[in-house]
Amino acid sequence: MEPKINIYNDAFKTAEEFTKYFIKLINSITEKNDTAAVLLSGGSTPKLFFQILSDNKDKIKRWQNIHFYWGDERCVAPDDSDSNYLMTKENLFDNIQIPDANIHRIKGENEPGGESIRYSEEIKTNIRSVNNLPQFDITILGLGTDGHTASIFPDKMELLTSENICEVAVHPESGQKRITVTGKILNNSEHILFLATGQNKAEKIASILNKKGNYKSFPVSYIFPISNNLTYFIDKSAAKNI
Repeated sequence: MEPKINIYNDAFKTAEEFTKYFIKLINSITEKNDTAAVLLSGGSTPKLFFQILSDNKDKIKRWQNIHFYWGDERCVAPDDSDSNYLMTKENLFDNIQIPDANIHRIKGENEPGGESIRYSEEIKTNIRSVNNLPQFDITILGLGTDGHTASIFPDKMELLTSENICEVAVHPESGQKRITVTGKILNNSEHILFLATGQNKAEKIASILNKKGNYKSFPVSYIFPISNNLTYFIDKSAAKNI
């Protein structure tokens, strides 16, 4: 199976169509199930998606049934400008009505090793098990200019096959510690949605989607769910070399 690839004119249109797709998908899931578990991406790319989703919050039928988790988090306090949680809070959670209990943040202020274990247990306790692994209904991922996703970087490919739910990761340039969900958990998701925009992503996206060059050295190349439900949303700038 090949991924579904959607290409739009610019970053705003891409985020807008991504939001429409997410709303339709999450509503269909919450109509069938009591709860839906969504794994969120960090970084700056999903910011526009969160803003558009906030503007269309009334189109979500059952916010109270949706539980949010993070694919990775920087080891910083929740009020730090680097916090993935803070970015999501300011652009989405502050604008909607959702129970606090539905927001499962990685506690970046905690000791990384201990937090990795704690968050793994939180996921294991709350997320249904499929294939003997936790299964998120929707996993949203971004794509770094080095081909990383979540905080699985090219110099730590072993995190793709780790037996742990979460691991401590280290950014290869800054040395900043992070907590990341591992590759086996990502690939056990029912739906994986990639959101990537900008010309600086074009080289890696072309290599990964066309399976050319040194694509096997990029973590994103190994993200393909067992369910085969993989969808890319990219803009023309990011898709120019496909």
